[in-house]
Amino acid sequence: MVSKVKKGLLVKSFTRRLFVESAGLGLAALGALSNSVEASAQLVYRKSDWKQAGFNELLQLSAKAKQVYDIRPIGDGKFLNNIKNSLNGLHFGFGVPVEQIKIVSAMHGPSNMLNFDDEVWAKYKLGELTQVNNPLTGAPAEKNIYYHQKAGKATNPDDPDSIFQDTSIQALQARGVVFLSCHTATEEQVRGFVKKGQMKGAVEEIVHDLQAHVLPGVLIVPAMVAAIALLQSEGRFSYVTV
Repeated sequence: MVSKVKKGLLVKSFTRRLFVESAGLGLAALGALSNSVEASAQLVYRKSDWKQAGFNELLQLSAKAKQVYDIRPIGDGKFLNNIKNSLNGLHFGFGVPVEQIKIVSAMHGPSNMLNFDDEVWAKYKLGELTQVNNPLTGAPAEKNIYYHQKAGKATNPDDPDSIFQDTSIQALQARGVVFLSCHTATEEQVRGFVKKGQMKGAVEEIVHDLQAHVLPGVLIVPAMVAAIALLQSEGRFSYVTV
């Protein structure tokens, strides 16, 4: 026969065990919920998740001068001027035919946001988030001020009104420059903005929305640092960072 003291100890032990197990189950449930939320963001693209054809074409391009610009900071868009100078220097200064010049702008980190159109710049207040201001007002830009072509009809390369002095993304694309957007950077940036309360909504929904609004001609790659490695090793692009 079990004594009353032993019965009391058994009850206490049983109750304590139930509490610990229940707490453990609760923590496990919270952990599973947390993991499910984290799993909803696709930080890593697999081969089946993106279109490789356009990027593979870059790797196979044959040209005398091939450059890949590794760009992270926006830096008031000064890197666009560097790309413009490369185009002008190679063609006019060194006499390289236009069709023999291939330049890729590999944008990740903060600069990745320059790959998206006016609609999402306004919707998500990207000017405020990236500290890009409208030079005319000094206020956060409500559209992508680096995209739209500014050149007039001048054909003299020394004329500021010519396309040869236009540093807009649109003008550089017209001259053959290819712009790349980094999927990983988009995921990481959106996660950071949502965590700080600067963006409202589900991370993956915002990422999909942004990527649905890439500028015309922009190619999305899984991870820019990996893309740059392939452009150098397989595509034989020279590396430039500014």
